[in-house]
Amino acid sequence: MTITVQIPTALRRLTSGSACVTCAAANLNELFSALDQQFPDLRPHLRDESGQIRRFLNVYVNEEDIRFLGGGAYAFQEGDEVLLVPSIAGGLS
Repeated sequence: MTITVQIPTALRRLTSGSACVTCAAANLNELFSALDQQFPDLRPHLRDESGQIRRFLNVYVNEEDIRFLGGGAYAFQEGDEVLLVPSIAGGLS
């Protein structure tokens, strides 16, 4: 299954500046494995030490939150567009 992954600006330093990546993956686990291979420095920003999706990473498939599509069990469809959105905290104290 060929899908397109949109890389947000905050993570592009880990993808050599790539804003968009095309890869083959049937589900979220396969997608993260493919991204791990292509961009090893990205892994700690996607998964925690136990291999689970980071708590503050939101994943959207065709603009729909993957949690409402079945989470990690969602089976990607040909041409799906995936957006990775890390929560970014900050501000004035």
